[in-house]
Amino acid sequence: MPPSLALQSREKRSDTLLALEAVALRLFERRGFATVTVEEIAAAGHISVRTFYRYFPAKEDVLQVRIDQRTDALRAGLAARPDDEPPLHSLRMALVDVVAAEDVELTRRWTVVVAATTTAVRGVLGGIQLKVHPVMAEFFGARLGLPGDSLVTTMLAAAAGGVIQAAHTQWFLSGGDLATRLSDGLAVLEQGVGADPARWGPRPW
Repeated sequence: MPPSLALQSREKRSDTLLALEAVALRLFERRGFATVTVEEIAAAGHISVRTFYRYFPAKEDVLQVRIDQRTDALRAGLAARPDDEPPLHSLRMALVDVVAAEDVELTRRWTVVVAATTTAVRGVLGGIQLKVHPVMAEFFGARLGLPGDSLVTTMLAAAAGGVIQAAHTQWFLSGGDLATRLSDGLAVLEQGVGADPARWGPRPW
């Protein structure tokens, strides 16, 4: 059965968003976020400025595409994990699968642009807090039988978010495989913090 027109429309919109993001990130990396105009992004993407604004309310919203894509993929990945799996382990496995499927070059380019653009950091961090963290908190709540906005679930999501951010930073500065960095980082959280480091096992902490 052929896909519905609604599905085709959503897929076309998603493809256009990703294409415009790639064009914009390339320009941002080369010339700096502040100096690149919407007109230049539209020209490089072979669309009109009016069409650009149909996809993005402002230039800054281009930097939200990575966050939105990961949020949606993580939500789907968490939903597919076994119900009897420990929740932190489920998060680690789902996130590894999500990141392994991402375009690592686009992720690196996005990180370069954000790191070099002080004015963009607040929006990016806000996007992560408002989009990714609630997905993790709701998942922890469902597994633990708690409201998604309870103290326990929100603190677990914040802890996992901090580890994810630190692993991203370590990967950006030191290289290696991003999915592995994230897996190793979340494994620290999964094992817990105790007085005996031997509990953490023979891993490259």
